[in-house]
Amino acid sequence: MFKHFIYILIVSALLSACSNTKYLLPGQKLYTGGEVKVRDTAIKKSDAKALSEELQTLLRPKPNGAILGLRIKLWIYNKTRTKKTKGFAHWLNTKFGEPPVLASAVDLEKNSSIVQNRLQNESYFQAQVTGDTISKPKSKTAKAVYTALPGPAYRIRKVIFPPGKGTIDTAVAGTAAQTFLKPGNNYNLDVIKNERIRIDARLKEEGFYYFAPEDLIMRVDSTIADHHVDIFVAVKNEVADRAKTIYTINKIYVYPSYTLRDTSLNLDIAQPYRWYNVVEKRKTVNNYIFANTVLMRPGEVYNRTAHNNSLNRFVNLGPYKFVKNRFEDVSADSSKLDVYYFLTPYKKKSLQLELLGRTTSANYTGTQINLNWLNRNAFKGGEALKVTLFGSTDVQVGGNNNGFNVYQAGIQTTISWPRFISPIYPKADNAYIPHTNLTLGYTLVNRQKLYTLNSFNASFGYQWKENVHRTHELNILNVTFVNPQSVSKLYLDSINNVNKPPGTPRNPALQHVIDKQFTLGPSYGYTFTNTTEDYRTNTLYYNGKISLSNNIYGLITGADTTAGKAKTLFGTIFNQYVKLENEIRYFHKTGPNSTFASRLIVGVGLPYGNSTQLPYSQQFFIGGPNSLRGFQARSLGPGSYDPRALIASGDFLPDESGDIKIEANVEYRPKLFSIVRGALFVDAGNIWLLHNGGRPGAAFNKNFLNNFAVDAGFGLRFDLSVLVLRTDMGYPLRTPYLPEGQRWGFNSRYAVFNLAIGYPF
Repeated sequence: MFKHFIYILIVSALLSACSNTKYLLPGQKLYTGGEVKVRDTAIKKSDAKALSEELQTLLRPKPNGAILGLRIKLWIYNKTRTKKTKGFAHWLNTKFGEPPVLASAVDLEKNSSIVQNRLQNESYFQAQVTGDTISKPKSKTAKAVYTALPGPAYRIRKVIFPPGKGTIDTAVAGTAAQTFLKPGNNYNLDVIKNERIRIDARLKEEGFYYFAPEDLIMRVDSTIADHHVDIFVAVKNEVADRAKTIYTINKIYVYPSYTLRDTSLNLDIAQPYRWYNVVEKRKTVNNYIFANTVLMRPGEVYNRTAHNNSLNRFVNLGPYKFVKNRFEDVSADSSKLDVYYFLTPYKKKSLQLELLGRTTSANYTGTQINLNWLNRNAFKGGEALKVTLFGSTDVQVGGNNNGFNVYQAGIQTTISWPRFISPIYPKADNAYIPHTNLTLGYTLVNRQKLYTLNSFNASFGYQWKENVHRTHELNILNVTFVNPQSVSKLYLDSINNVNKPPGTPRNPALQHVIDKQFTLGPSYGYTFTNTTEDYRTNTLYYNGKISLSNNIYGLITGADTTAGKAKTLFGTIFNQYVKLENEIRYFHKTGPNSTFASRLIVGVGLPYGNSTQLPYSQQFFIGGPNSLRGFQARSLGPGSYDPRALIASGDFLPDESGDIKIEANVEYRPKLFSIVRGALFVDAGNIWLLHNGGRPGAAFNKNFLNNFAVDAGFGLRFDLSVLVLRTDMGYPLRTPYLPEGQRWGFNSRYAVFNLAIGYPF
């Protein structure tokens, strides 16, 4: 019933939206928007068009919003107008309706003045702008047209910095090499404002704490011949002496348990520690906790970068909710500053319950519950101790696995120290706190009717940010041990293909899932990204990782499982491999409301010595809502291997995995309206084994491109601020395990619907 109501509402809106003007009173006209026409033969057509689009954004008021030319919100407003202040109609009217914007609300003179002012600020000093309202006879709509005559653009001839010998003049002149004001460029008031901010930022690095951008004046001489200007950069005469003074740091005080009730500085109880002082009545932290956050030192010249980086580090330290900073003159005639940091802590301990829901393209519907206990300052050194108890269920509601549901339960404990715990570590004086992390975890995995696995994991390593773009993660030790607790007769029979036709080969994929896994070794990951910089047309994300397992120990012991020399560690056969992972994402803005996104994943695992393939937990998978969306999760590969050949009625498809993965995705993301974005996508890729492992077509070879799976589809993204809800419909176009000549094809019956949270990449 609800669907029918929505359908009727949309159709009615489309049919009736054009009749919005019938609700206008006599003499009223609906405002349909404004246009700025740039009339100047001296300006290139492309530049005039860009200038016109820029100036048009300044016009007010904005006309009623429209979708495909239909003013839906205005139609809702007109249809639901009521004198009542309550009820469904009133709610629709105020929540989704939009009153008409009338032509009488347009102030032509004011808009003309604003547009003219913008032109003058962008080098067109002689600009003239006029506006007029245009409406067809008997029409109930009107638009505003503004005609702009820019005149000649004034260009910068030269920029003159202060020639004086005083400290402040010398400092300002010293910034000239990086000036934004370039001879030959058009005069632009916004650039001049940014130049003042740039100079101020440079002076803040040199100790001029009280200087401000407003202390600079840019005198412009526009009397130069041939429409040129000279710009004179100077410090205002009335600037206070302290703005011209270089300040140094005197004493530094940190208040770790500050509250608004604290009105006294309590300097008499300050405890000196190295170059700073800690002030608190009741000891809540060890004094060394701030050695990584207080980056300024007594006697050093004030530096804005060290100032900001220290604040960011206090915020990112972990235990503190609010950080307030204050600088005070030591005395009226002193050029020294005392520094105060007032820190308001979170509650030390917290308990959080999370309930999650999910669905996968393999027709599993799942729920997960997490109980998180967090101690933000476990050992009074800012250590975050987190213990998570979790349990999850993934129940299949259809598909190929016939109800072999998955249940998991476990515990994960993590300790994170806000510093390097190591005698050797990279220098880090930026805005980011480095972390040393220790993780211990256990998971019990039960796949109903099939098997139960015990999984233990541990890691110890470091994470730090080199700068805003680059992040490093080095784990000195990663340990994983997976041991089957119980395996059902049904599963063992499936491995050995009992009750199958004679000669049916054994199923190594199923065996590999329950093999014991023991990995021990380091890993290193590097991430570069500038995708948060929205002003860029092109942005990039790269993540690379290398993982090792028992490499040195395997070489020392001469492990070679192919020669019958499998070795053990702690009584268990260990895995030996080198694994490389690479992911590149490239984003290109094709307009203010559309983006072209692409991704390439290349992963290679080289098992050797004690292993013939990667352990199952380290292998690659493909397919699903964040991968190839036209195929169910983990249903593809390896290579052209056809898992259906081993499946009889009542059996199940195993999760397919491989030692090598290549995947490419391309997606066009236009904004449709409001919170809704669309997507058109193409995905391609597959996984392979280094050796066929008893599965025909599974091994990687020179004809790997012939094993690619391809899909295409469309989707919607609903940006709900706190999360993005995503729906994708993927259609297989090329299925690699079908016979040659039948691999390409489109059949809507095999479409896969994906429901997920967030973008796929």
